[in-house]
Amino acid sequence: MPVIAPMPAARPARIPGQRDGAEETVAAGTTVDHLTETYRAHYRSLLGLAALLLDDTASCEDVVQEAFIRVHSARKRVRDPEKTLAYLRQTVVNLSRSALRRRILGLKLLSKPMPDMASAEEGAYDQLERDSLIKAMKGLQRRQREVLVLRYFADMTEAQVAETLGISLGSVKAYGSRGIAALRIAMEART
Repeated sequence: MPVIAPMPAARPARIPGQRDGAEETVAAGTTVDHLTETYRAHYRSLLGLAALLLDDTASCEDVVQEAFIRVHSARKRVRDPEKTLAYLRQTVVNLSRSALRRRILGLKLLSKPMPDMASAEEGAYDQLERDSLIKAMKGLQRRQREVLVLRYFADMTEAQVAETLGISLGSVKAYGSRGIAALRIAMEART
């Protein structure tokens, strides 16, 4: 329960319809006692309202507490005490919207993680390996080079390579295996 200091009543007025000459006074606006009773009676329902709008309990509690603080500060502007609960509900909704806006803005402003990129050193090694592979490919026989390029770089099946080059499936397999063996030897010699 929040700590609410009692405030002196402003502009006391006689309540019409009193009997026995007893005079009760009421402040213009919502009194601290009425706000305290509203807190006791409706805190959980306001917390539920905030929970529907927000996703975590701590934020909900903060929003409801802030709503009561704001209503307490502006209690003299709420002329009809019956409208205190409505004013509190609207304040909870507005504060929840503000909290969500701040979250969305915070997410937009978070720095985006850098994509996984190879370091300059790795890029240099990759380039050297590509250059070595290209030189080794140039050293192969023409048919071996054609079969390997179509099979592994153009991603064709052995049957498609055979049809494209106009040679038998057995020749494709032979040129392919001899070409890979020659590449392996050439690449090992360069390292």
